[in-house]
Amino acid sequence: NGYRHIDTAHAYRNESGVGAAIKESGIPREEIWVTSKLWPSEYGEGTTMEAIDKMLARLNTPYIDLLYVHQPVGDFIGAWKDMEKAVEAGKVRALGISNFDDSDEVFHAIVDNMKIMPAVMQIECHPYAQRVDVREKVKPYGIAIECWYPLGHGSKELLSDPVIGKIAETHNKTIAQTILRWHIQEGFSVIPGATNPDYIKENISIFDFELSNEDMATMRSLNKEERFFNMTLEQKQGFVNMKMED
Repeated sequence: NGYRHIDTAHAYRNESGVGAAIKESGIPREEIWVTSKLWPSEYGEGTTMEAIDKMLARLNTPYIDLLYVHQPVGDFIGAWKDMEKAVEAGKVRALGISNFDDSDEVFHAIVDNMKIMPAVMQIECHPYAQRVDVREKVKPYGIAIECWYPLGHGSKELLSDPVIGKIAETHNKTIAQTILRWHIQEGFSVIPGATNPDYIKENISIFDFELSNEDMATMRSLNKEERFFNMTLEQKQGFVNMKMED
């Protein structure tokens, strides 16, 4: 029972806490899927390998199941080369790209030139931003989509949507549970963030019901490609000089 996928990042500054919690849980490490992300200031051949070793130390784990480049700025090509070496060394099991959805150029720089194909692309996705174009772009490469902000970053508009509310009522579920169930049936991996224990339990209680084809079609009709995080690629360039503490 319970969650087995833990998503963290150097930028979240909670890797040490995640590592300690895994140890204290008593759950075998191989039963937990741990993902983390490198920050742009850690990109570059040599620099990235050192950052990976420090990440392993913070997480207190011999390997990371899935490692992402967090943002598509800076020397992410150099970072990817070191990440590939980390896979060869057994320090990392799989690689992913995060937020590589705003530019075809940065996406193809990875998928067309690197030895190891990204297993996952992590992007903002929810019923108001279903990212149809991105899903079509990654499909030929066999890249899975993982959704952050699946509940619209707590958007009052999304979490009180009357259309979703009506569907939720028929299944005796909350709107949040209905949205998360929609993600699962769409084929997404989903990482809802929560600190309230009640919400944490609520978010995982979505495997005892199923949305009908009509429900799914109705929720697809809500798409307006409206995102809640709207920083441009140019604005993200500033991340390169933003150092993260170990």
